[in-house]
Amino acid sequence: MVDIRSQTREELQARFSEWDQPPYRVDQLLDWLYARRVTSWSAMTNLPKALRHQLSANYSFNELELVRKQGARDTTQKFLWRLSDQSLIESVLIPANPALYSERSDRHTLCVSTQVGCAYGCGFCASGLEGFKRNLRVEEIVNQVVAIERWHGDQPDEMQRIDGTKPAERLINNLVIMGMGEPLANYDNLIKALKILNAPWGGRIGARKITISTSGLVPQIRKLADEPLQFRLAISLHGATDAVRSKIMPVNRKYPLAELTAACDYYQQKKSRMITFEYILISGLNDDLDQIKPLAKLAHRLNAKVNLIPYNKVEDLPWERPTEEKQETFLSALQREKVSATLRREKGHDIDAACGQLRLKTERELKTATAALR
Repeated sequence: MVDIRSQTREELQARFSEWDQPPYRVDQLLDWLYARRVTSWSAMTNLPKALRHQLSANYSFNELELVRKQGARDTTQKFLWRLSDQSLIESVLIPANPALYSERSDRHTLCVSTQVGCAYGCGFCASGLEGFKRNLRVEEIVNQVVAIERWHGDQPDEMQRIDGTKPAERLINNLVIMGMGEPLANYDNLIKALKILNAPWGGRIGARKITISTSGLVPQIRKLADEPLQFRLAISLHGATDAVRSKIMPVNRKYPLAELTAACDYYQQKKSRMITFEYILISGLNDDLDQIKPLAKLAHRLNAKVNLIPYNKVEDLPWERPTEEKQETFLSALQREKVSATLRREKGHDIDAACGQLRLKTERELKTATAALR
C-alpha cells in the first residue's frame, strides 16, 4: 500500500478528483500531514469520517519509531530510528555555531539518511560495515524531517527556551543529505522526497537550503544538474589526487577525478552555484601538506568551498583523527592558497555522530543480547 507521505499534491488531487472530493480537502489533508504533523487518520477531525475511512483503505500511514537519542538539546543530537521492517537508520540535528556574545543560534541543520547501510565501501565510514540492505522509500526520507519537527513540538516550554525556539516555530532550516548511504544511488526516491520537503504545502524548506552530498556518481551529478530546483551540491572528496582518493573510496576507480571534475563543471554551467568539497582529515592518509596544491587547484577550477572535517573514530577501522595542531596547519595552508575553507570544530565527536556509528553500535548490542538469550 502506498504511504500517504510519499504522495505529491498533484497525485493527491488526482485521487480526490476520482473520489469526487472538493479540491480544498487536499489542502486540509496536507495541513494535517506537514503543518500539524499528526500520526493517525482519526486526528484529522475536519475531514469527514467517510473520507478518512477511504484514505485508510487506500494509503498506509507509517511513522518512524525513535529507538535512541544522543546529545544535549543545545548541541549536536543523533536520532536512531526503527523502520517498519525493523531496519535502523540515523538522522543528526546540528545547531549552528553560537552567535556573538554567547547568544543561541536560531538555525538548525538536519543530516538525513537515504539508505539502510551503504554499498560504496568508503574505507573510513561506518555506514557500510554491515553491508547494504536497501534504499529508503520516499516517505522514510520525508518522515525524518517530520518526526524531528514533531519531537521538537512535543518538548515542554522550558526545554524550548534552551535553544530559543517555541513549540509552534519550525526547528529545521537547512537539510544536508549526508547521512547513511549514497544519496544519488537512490536518485528517484530522493528527488521526489526533496520536492515534497521543498514544497510550500509540504516541508517548506527552500531548495537553496538543501545540500545533496555524493561520493562521486558522475552520471547522477549530471542528471542533478538538469533538475529545475536549485539544490546545492557537495562532493565527498577526502583526497585531492587519484592515488589518495582510491585508497579509501572505491568509487574513484570507476569515476576518477578527471571524470568527477568534468561532471562538476557541467553542474556549475547549469546551476551557477558554488560546490562544496567535504574533506575528512585522516591522520597519515590525507592530512599531509602535499595535498594542499592539488586540492587548491581543484577548488579554484570549480569555485568550490572546502569543508574540513576531523575524522570521527569508528570502531573496527584503523584510522585516527589528526591533532588539532595538524588540523589548523592544514586549514592555514589552504587559506594561504586563497581557498575558501572552514574547519568543523567538535560537532558530535562525543556522540558517535559519524555516519552509521550509532546504528552499528545498536545493531551489535542487539545481536549480543539475542545470542545471550539462546
